[in-house]
Amino acid sequence: MAEPRSVDLKETKFRKGVFAVVGIMSTLLIYGLLQEKIMRVPYGPNKEFFKYSLFLVFCNRITTSAVSAGALLASKKALDPVAPVYKYCLVSITNILTTTCQYEALKYVSFPVQTLAKCAKMIPVMLWSTVIMQKHYKAQDYFLAFLVMLGCALFILYPAAGDISPYDRGTESTVWGVSLMIGYLGFDGFTSTFQDNLFKGYDMEIHNQIFYTTSCSCILSLTGLILQGHLLMAVDFVYRHNDCFFDIALLSTVATASQFFISYTIRTFGALTFATIMTTRQLVSILLSCLWFAHPLSWEQSVGAVIVFGSLYARSFLKNRPQKPSSPEHLQN
Repeated sequence: MAEPRSVDLKETKFRKGVFAVVGIMSTLLIYGLLQEKIMRVPYGPNKEFFKYSLFLVFCNRITTSAVSAGALLASKKALDPVAPVYKYCLVSITNILTTTCQYEALKYVSFPVQTLAKCAKMIPVMLWSTVIMQKHYKAQDYFLAFLVMLGCALFILYPAAGDISPYDRGTESTVWGVSLMIGYLGFDGFTSTFQDNLFKGYDMEIHNQIFYTTSCSCILSLTGLILQGHLLMAVDFVYRHNDCFFDIALLSTVATASQFFISYTIRTFGALTFATIMTTRQLVSILLSCLWFAHPLSWEQSVGAVIVFGSLYARSFLKNRPQKPSSPEHLQN
């Protein structure tokens, strides 16, 4: 009698696994393609480029905030903040800076370069974790981080001929692109580390943190748009280009959906499975972007990509071995 039940459990786990993989891969692949399309492909007969990164942040956050509030109300859980509001605001500020740097970087570097550079996130996370949470790491963590950094450097420093940004200004564009990606990695590393610190310091539901963080982000990004004078300009651009409106609406939808697929995957299968899915998603995103937007790759970039993804997969499998609890799970993102 136990055997049919075991088979049912395996089938159920398999279905859940398929649901998680398809959900994360589909939403984040669409999200990546839409980022590049909105920031690098012109709209309309006059070939106008959308330049208002903060408006994309605002649209994403207000959608996520509304959905997370609905999830809290549907589960009949209180909307009261668990942590002091200023801590949610600190996460939202660095999160806004992270996302803005990410969108702005696409003006100067291609999506494959940006995606591979994101793989170096483990380096600033290690630094911030050491400073904020006094965590310590093994020699293999530092070695794999070095390999990832080496692979990213090859990918960025040796671009293929013909992969030109619409905002290209030669060396100045490369400097701006690299600077924005460094900003992205630094702010993102702080955000994930501080979020991890909040979860450990307070008895906090994930929807609670998402709701208050994104609500703060809505207020801050809207304020930034008004102060820069970009709010009406962005609305006018979207009004004149209906296809841009559709792209932004879809971007916000898949960005919100991806958050819930990520939470479901980590809760059901753990950080190791999530890390492997995310690494595969990054690899597929680069290949898909190269095909869709015709980005050429130099042989140095191909070597760099092999080094980066080989290191990340090796790290994921090494994590599966029994080890001391000093190695952080949030580096898996």
